Amino acid sequence: MRYEQIILDLINTSKEHMTAEEIFFSLKKNFPSLVLATVYNNLNSLYQQGKIRKISVEGQSSRYDRATRHDHLLCCCCGKLSDVVLSDLTPALEKQIGFPIEAYDLKIQYLCPQCKQK
Repeated sequence: MRYEQIILDLINTSKEHMTAEEIFFSLKKNFPSLVLATVYNNLNSLYQQGKIRKISVEGQSSRYDRATRHDHLLCCCCGKLSDVVLSDLTPALEKQIGFPIEAYDLKIQYLCPQCKQK
């Protein structure tokens, strides 16, 4: 069975930014023969095809997200990652640096409301 479309659908419909392990455990319930290596292989393929984004945060496992353009808020205390939609900065960045860019990945560090209350 090819899992690529199932993994892509899960990522595109999830409100979370799941790790490979979280994707594996989520799918394992319905697909008991699934192995973690299959999830990693399909994630790498989907990423190489530009169908998903890989979000790297120092000291944490990579997380996977839908490919539509958006940015992220990253809590510097608990590591929670949330989507935020800001205006596209591509034209301003290209004007400032003087050449075209293909993409950018903006992670804004902040203190989430839950951590701020602590």
